[in-house]
Amino acid sequence: MLFFIRCKPALSWVIGLALMYLAQWSGAAQLAAIETPPFEPDERLVLDAQELKWIKENPRVIVASMQFPLYLFKNELGQWNGLNHDILQRIAQMTGLEFVHRESFSPDQLLAMLENGEADMTTTLAMNDERRNFLSFSHAFGGSGWVFVGRDGESALHSMEQLEGKILALPARHALEAEIRRDYPAIELRTVKTYGEARALVESREAYATIENETGVHLYPAGQLQVGRNLEGKWEPDYLAVRQDLTPLLAILNKALEAFPANEMRALRSKWMAGITPSQAPSFWSRVSQWGYWCVTVVVMFGLLSLLWNRRLQIQIDQRLKAEAVLKDQLMLQRALMDAIPDPIFIRDLEGRLVMCNKSYEEQLATRFEKLRGTRLTDSAPFPADTAELLHGEVMEQLRTGQPRFVDRQLMFSNGLREIYHWSVPFYGADGQLRGILGGWIDVGRRWSRSEKLLA
Repeated sequence: MLFFIRCKPALSWVIGLALMYLAQWSGAAQLAAIETPPFEPDERLVLDAQELKWIKENPRVIVASMQFPLYLFKNELGQWNGLNHDILQRIAQMTGLEFVHRESFSPDQLLAMLENGEADMTTTLAMNDERRNFLSFSHAFGGSGWVFVGRDGESALHSMEQLEGKILALPARHALEAEIRRDYPAIELRTVKTYGEARALVESREAYATIENETGVHLYPAGQLQVGRNLEGKWEPDYLAVRQDLTPLLAILNKALEAFPANEMRALRSKWMAGITPSQAPSFWSRVSQWGYWCVTVVVMFGLLSLLWNRRLQIQIDQRLKAEAVLKDQLMLQRALMDAIPDPIFIRDLEGRLVMCNKSYEEQLATRFEKLRGTRLTDSAPFPADTAELLHGEVMEQLRTGQPRFVDRQLMFSNGLREIYHWSVPFYGADGQLRGILGGWIDVGRRWSRSEKLLA
C-alpha cells in the first residue's frame, strides 16, 4: 500500500495527460471533418528551367512533421491533416512536387532530422539564430504569438520579469530558449522533450510556467493550468523551413506562396483557426460541485486500484525474492569456481578498470582485491610503470579490435622477471554488446621448476 501511495502522483500525471491528449485529439478531429473549400483550377506555377529540372530529379520532398494541433496532426485514420498539410497539398498541385511526412515527436528530434539530412523541410518551426545556421526560411504566410501558461490560482503572468528566480519549463531547443538564456539569466530553465511534459511539470508544481503558441494552447483542458498574457513583441510568423543546401526548393516554395490565391489562404485559415478563443472560467460553485463528483469518483477508483495493485505487488515481491536467492547462489558458485582455479584470472571493463579477480591473482601480486577494485594497470603498484603502460595499452587495443590474445612472453613484475603464458579474450553481454576483457596467465617458469623437483 505504501508503494501505491507513492505512485499516486505519477498515476495522476498519466491519467491527466491521457485526458488532455483525448481532448486535443477529439477537438482537432472535429475540425478535420470540415471539408476544405475547393481550390479554383489554376495553371501550373511558372518555374524556370533549373527549378523544373530540380523537381524532375527530386519529385519527393521529405517533410519533418511533429503533431501540432490545427497546424499539423494525424486524424483518427492516422492520416496527416491541418492547415499546413492543406497548404502543402495546394503547393503540390501548383508545382507537381509530392510532400511525404516523416513524423518526429519533439522539437529536438525534428531539428536533428533536418541537421542530419533525414528530412528536407518542415512547416512548424519558428525562426531564431540557431536555426538560421542550417535552415533557410520562406516568405511568411500567417503567424501567431506566444503566451504564458502558469498554475491555476496564481497571479496571471504578463512579463518575463515575473519569472526571475523561478523555474520555466520548455521543450529542448525551443525557439525562445537561447534568447531567454541570454536576456533573462535569473530565470531557471528546465528543458524537457515535449510541450505535454512541460505542462505536466507546471501542473505538478515542479515548474512555475511554460510558454506555448497561442493558437493551440486553448485546445487543451484547463485542469490545474491557466493561460496568461501574450509575450509582448513576440509575434512569430509562419514559415516553411528548408535545409540550406536545397536552394532550388526554397525558391520554388517562395514562388508558390507568392502565387497562392489570397482568398484560398483566407478560407484555409478560417477553416482551421475560427473559433479558437479562451473559454470562460466556470463559477466558483460550479467548480466546487464538479470537484465533489470528481473526488468521489477518484476515491472509489483508487480504492479498487489499491486492492488490485497490492495483490499484484505481493506476487512480484515473492517472485523477486526467489530470483534474488537463485542469483545469490549463482554468484557464490561463480566466485567459488574462480577461486578454485590455481592460475591468476582477472576481469576488466571497457575502460581497463579491474572488475573482478580470483585468489590466485591476489596472491601472485601480493595485494587484496579491495585495493585494486576499479583501478587500471597504470594506477596500481604490482607492476613496474613500463610493464603497466604496456599491458594497459594491450588491453585497450584488444577492446578496440575485439580479438582474443594467447602468447608466451617474459614479463617484468615488481618482484622480478617471469616467463608466462598470457591469455585474454573479450566477453559480451546478453545483448551482444562488448562488456570487457577476461584474462589471466600461467607462470611457465614456476611450473617447469615444480616438474623438475618432482622428477628429481
